[in-house]
Amino acid sequence: MTPTDPTAVPDAATEALQAAAFRRLLAHLMHERRDVQNIDLMILASFCRNCLADWYRDAAGERGIELSKDQAREAIYGMPFAQWKAQYQQEATPEQLAAFEAAQKRHG
Repeated sequence: MTPTDPTAVPDAATEALQAAAFRRLLAHLMHERRDVQNIDLMILASFCRNCLADWYRDAAGERGIELSKDQAREAIYGMPFAQWKAQYQQEATPEQLAAFEAAQKRHG
């Protein structure tokens, strides 16, 4: 492995690096960018915190670990979803809803 080849990560380290990057993404969304609304994530990236929770729950299920929807969302939001929603979620604006609809058409 050379320092100029970022794809040459040893297989044994790949999962640990991915997990660290995921933890950093979660911390960023939980603590640094609570202002970013799920609808904005959906418009720009076609996924949101709820999608991450679903993927987290799917990964748990693939490993024989049962998580409820609420447990998975709490792992992603850092608090119960209802609490996060009450504290941070804003009503979608007409502009956001129009952008979301347009994004859905673009991404099928």
